[in-house]
Amino acid sequence: MAREEAKTPSSGKGSSAYLMSIVRTLSSSADFEQREQEKTRIEKAFRESDKRLGELVTANYKDVNKILQSFGKMTKSINDSRDKIRKIKEDLSSCKTLLHFKRDELRKLWRDGVEHKAVLSMLEQIEQIKEVPDKMDEYISKKFYLHATDLIVQAVAKLEGPLAGVDALRDLRSELMGRKETLHEKLIEELNRQIYVRSVQTPSLQRGGSNRLSRRDASVWGWTDGADTPVTSRGNSDSNKGTLEVTEDLNRDPTENLDHFISILTESLYVLRKLPEAVEITKMRIEPELLSLVAKATQQVAESMGQQSDSLASQSEPRHLLDLLKLIFQQFRCVANTHQVVLNNVRRLTQFPGIDVESSSMHSEVVYDMKDVWSNIQAVLQVLLSEYLDVRNTLSSRQQAPSDFDEPSMDIGVYFGKKRPGRPKKIPLFRFDASLHALSTNSYIEDTRQFEASVLGQQSLLTVMSKQQKICKPSAFNITAIYKPLKLFIQEIEDAMEAPPSLQEFITDFVQNAFLGQVHKRVSESIDVATRVDEEEEGHKCFDALRNVIDEKVRRELGVPRPLLQSTVTVDESIGELQELMMALPDYADQFLTMVCNVLREYRDKCHSAYRDIVQHGADDRRVISAMWAKDEDISRFLRSLPSWRTLQPTADGKELDGTVCSEQEMRALNSKEAVILITNLSTDETLIPQQEIITDVTQMRTVANVHESLEWFASRLDQMTDSLAECSGNQPSDNKEADQLPADTVPVSPKTLESLRSLVQDFRDLAEVCLLLLHLEVRVHCFYYLLPVTKQSNYAGPIDDLDPDSNVLKLNKDLSSMEEVLSQSLQPKKFKYIFETLGYLVSSILISCVQFLKKINENGIKKMCRNILAIQQNLTNITLTRETDLDRARQFYELLYLSPDDVLNGIAEKGPHFTGTEYTYLIQLYHRSHPGNAITLQEARMRRLTEIMEKGQNETV
Repeated sequence: MAREEAKTPSSGKGSSAYLMSIVRTLSSSADFEQREQEKTRIEKAFRESDKRLGELVTANYKDVNKILQSFGKMTKSINDSRDKIRKIKEDLSSCKTLLHFKRDELRKLWRDGVEHKAVLSMLEQIEQIKEVPDKMDEYISKKFYLHATDLIVQAVAKLEGPLAGVDALRDLRSELMGRKETLHEKLIEELNRQIYVRSVQTPSLQRGGSNRLSRRDASVWGWTDGADTPVTSRGNSDSNKGTLEVTEDLNRDPTENLDHFISILTESLYVLRKLPEAVEITKMRIEPELLSLVAKATQQVAESMGQQSDSLASQSEPRHLLDLLKLIFQQFRCVANTHQVVLNNVRRLTQFPGIDVESSSMHSEVVYDMKDVWSNIQAVLQVLLSEYLDVRNTLSSRQQAPSDFDEPSMDIGVYFGKKRPGRPKKIPLFRFDASLHALSTNSYIEDTRQFEASVLGQQSLLTVMSKQQKICKPSAFNITAIYKPLKLFIQEIEDAMEAPPSLQEFITDFVQNAFLGQVHKRVSESIDVATRVDEEEEGHKCFDALRNVIDEKVRRELGVPRPLLQSTVTVDESIGELQELMMALPDYADQFLTMVCNVLREYRDKCHSAYRDIVQHGADDRRVISAMWAKDEDISRFLRSLPSWRTLQPTADGKELDGTVCSEQEMRALNSKEAVILITNLSTDETLIPQQEIITDVTQMRTVANVHESLEWFASRLDQMTDSLAECSGNQPSDNKEADQLPADTVPVSPKTLESLRSLVQDFRDLAEVCLLLLHLEVRVHCFYYLLPVTKQSNYAGPIDDLDPDSNVLKLNKDLSSMEEVLSQSLQPKKFKYIFETLGYLVSSILISCVQFLKKINENGIKKMCRNILAIQQNLTNITLTRETDLDRARQFYELLYLSPDDVLNGIAEKGPHFTGTEYTYLIQLYHRSHPGNAITLQEARMRRLTEIMEKGQNETV
């Protein structure tokens, strides 16, 4: 243990401590030998240390010498300093002793110095105050309102405080106090200019950060020299730490940031203690300033059109109103956003624990909110819309009641208030002369006539608005162009106010109680003009609507191949207008669709009435034969099943069927069946068809053709409209869309109303098809009407060979030519073909079947009958532009009369039958009637042979 302690001479202890350690070690040794060993070790260590020290001194001689010199200098300096301090203490003690003897004189000098210092400070303040007006002018010219406000507030505080007794500053004091009182007016004007002028020119409100000048650094009543030093604020208590600081940098334009500049203005008004008054004035100026914005926007739109305001006011251009509203909406949004900034700053200042009770509590009395701003915006928009939608004249024209909307004494607050409730009453659709709104309008207007003048003495909004220039002609139909953007803006108002806006109520009342009625009246007048009964023709139950057709120019514009009824085109235009209204006012699409259905239902009834007027005759309202057959279910179903009818119907892809839907043999069989049905119904006895059971006036057939083409075109247009509405309303089934996803331009219509529309479209299509069937049958009935007398009344056994065809044949040809002339102009070629094709086969069948009604016939009669057939064949060839080979069959049939019955029977046996057994029977019977000398037994024998031959031929065929 002692050895370890002896081995640590360099442990950092002093030399004395080390020496004492050696002594203790030697003293504690037990024997002499141990002490000798320790001594030897120590001596050896000493020699090594001495040697090491000598080496270090030799190696660091220069440094050791330098240290010794420096130490000597330091010791000398310390000794000199001690001497100086001792001398200073002696001098101070001497001064104290001397000053004790001059105490009163020194006190007097100190007092004089304090007085001179106070006078000098006052003079400096006076010099600064004298510079205040010039600095204020400079600050105001550069819009540094916060510096100007603090400068004058602090200057007035000095003049009313420390400098209150300086008479020389009396005039300056009066001037500054006056400028302080009027500075807030400048600030209020600047604030309103920022709200209503600057904000509408700023694309977006900027949010600026704090600048280097802070108003939270010192007391608001402290004093600065007005240079670039920070403007002081209301204090820096702990409650201020969360409040945003308002700063003003003299090295930057204060108007760069709109938000920050408004914060400066409100802060300046707060410092002037004029914030409550400024807020109240700002609230009262909302309405007139908005009106001023509307006037400027109107002027801007008018100038952009490059026309005089007088000419614009007489033009029905709703797009100009749309442009105006879009501009106004944009400006009103900016104004509302700026008001929000103002209110945020006012709340920040008024809710901040201020210096006095007045400042801290005034927000509960004068601060307005955004609901007041949006209410005024709605009021101005409502009056603007009242002018451009012509609400006053619309209501007066419906009620014959005087309108007081332009009374200057009207209370605008009452005008936009809720309407007086009344008893609910059901009214017919599209009529508002008995509606709640109409019944209560007089009392409503009477309640809103008085206007209590506002602080600014403004006239009624309505009076001011009515004096402004117009950019388009006022009309209720202007709502169509502005409804959608107006609805979006109303939604913005509702989101901002979190309550139903009054503007929505106004629009709803206008549309339901005024506009729908105007639309109904306009459509009704248009259709009444198009379908008005002609007084001269009223006795014949025929109106001009089915006679008047569109001109060639309109037909080319519509792209239709044949003329259409003017009434149909007018109704289609009205329906198109209603469809546009459905798209423009989607919230009322179902009402407009119901109106469409009512219009179509009324027009359908008029078309049916006109159709009945054409096809009915007599006092018992009996119909012509073709009309009865067209309505007969069996005949109609058969005719619609024929290939000629099916080729007229478009397929699902809109293409027409190929004309060769069946073979020629099948076509002949079907034509034969049609001819048999007609012959069975019209020529089974000796009677003739009365003239009143056919349509003798060819113009009426043209009318029917026009009705067919018009209604078919109209039905296709309605189909497109129905499909479009079904798709837009979401009623169209679709696998590609989610059930809850609808297109952006959704038009909500009820499925029930849409189904009613489809039913009406089918009614028009059915009537169009009935008209075409009527024409098809009427032409054939005319053939019966003229050909039955040919066989039943004419003489074909005369001695003279008459070279002219029968007079009834000539009449038939003339009638067919007349019908061909009118129908070729009124029907499309494929339909014209449908009317006249297979007519030759029918005529041939009529002439062959009517041979049973001929009493006698000779060679001259046969020649005459062949001439009849040839005349009809030539006429039909000219009409159809194809050779009517079916009439060759009739001619060949009558030429068999040149032969004897035996020759005819031999020919049948050899070549087979070309006619039916019944037709051969009629032929043999006519031969025997024409040759009465033959015995009856011979006729019976020939008939038996005919039966045998026909049966044999049938068996061979089987």
